[in-house]
Amino acid sequence: MLSLFRVFARNPRLLRKLGAAGLLDDASPLPLRQREIVILRTTAHHRCEYEWGVHARVFAKAAGLDEAQLVATRHGTAEAPCWTEQEQALIRVVDELHDEGKLSEEAHSLFVRHWETEQQLEVLALCGFYSTVSFIANTARLAPEPWARCFPDAGEAPSACPCG
Repeated sequence: MLSLFRVFARNPRLLRKLGAAGLLDDASPLPLRQREIVILRTTAHHRCEYEWGVHARVFAKAAGLDEAQLVATRHGTAEAPCWTEQEQALIRVVDELHDEGKLSEEAHSLFVRHWETEQQLEVLALCGFYSTVSFIANTARLAPEPWARCFPDAGEAPSACPCG
């Protein structure tokens, strides 16, 4: 069992409300790749190596994220050349939500141009949910799972944990 779920289990209501799967079901209106970019960027913003590492190990390959893109979720900018135009817009949206708590007119325009309302709400929910997960994991001082990825240094590929 993941360490995070052992923390959730200390509060049965929290476990019921947040659940083990969170927003990781097949009913998501976002493609897996976009969902994972949002989650990785959100957890990186909150310096949550625990959750970033779980997603980098478990979902990155299936989402088609390569090593450079994993590094960019932690250290890159929205303009990094490894992203498509739509992915750059997504990262800008996530970054502004975390930095400002809202979107500038330009980012909002990109958001509504690239995503339907249901998808926009999913992006917002993922940012909020994984912010909460990051707060919990960081406050509980969860060490990375032994099989998870570690935060990469800038310009380096992610390594296997345990991290030092």
